[in-house]
Amino acid sequence: MTTHVLILCTHNSARSVLGEGMLNHWASKLGRDVQAHSAGSAPSGRINPFALEALSNAGIDTAGCRSKSWDEFSQDGAPPLSIVITVCDSAAAEQCPVFFGGAGGQPVKVHWGYPDPSDAEGGDDGKRRAFELTRQAIGYRMLQLLQLPLATMSKAELQQALADIARA
Repeated sequence: MTTHVLILCTHNSARSVLGEGMLNHWASKLGRDVQAHSAGSAPSGRINPFALEALSNAGIDTAGCRSKSWDEFSQDGAPPLSIVITVCDSAAAEQCPVFFGGAGGQPVKVHWGYPDPSDAEGGDDGKRRAFELTRQAIGYRMLQLLQLPLATMSKAELQQALADIARA
């Protein structure tokens, strides 16, 4: 059974898109039955071009990337979510979305905060560096998630393992 993971950020234009791309990429490479999705509480309607560039430069297909509302995942017919990860930076006083779950019950929720690479200084070169570093950091955590025995973990075990990844 596929494990569906929703990665949330406010605008669904940068960090959540990087997370979706990296998790789907690694799941495919490792043969894991995991499907990532991303969404925002106030989607911008566009993907940041630096996010698309960082993913493309890493060999990740961005053809299906789009900025979308989390409402899509609370409606009938939405995939049954097992995990919801917020990636906004609460240290920067960003408002992180709170997801209440869809028809499939309450997913396990965890916060893995990253500074917004869109705010990086240094012009386009600074933004490119920030997006690449964020892609690498998110990708590393997604690899750790994929090492978990997702099919056999209880919700409590999964919650603890995801919290441990957040602290690592």
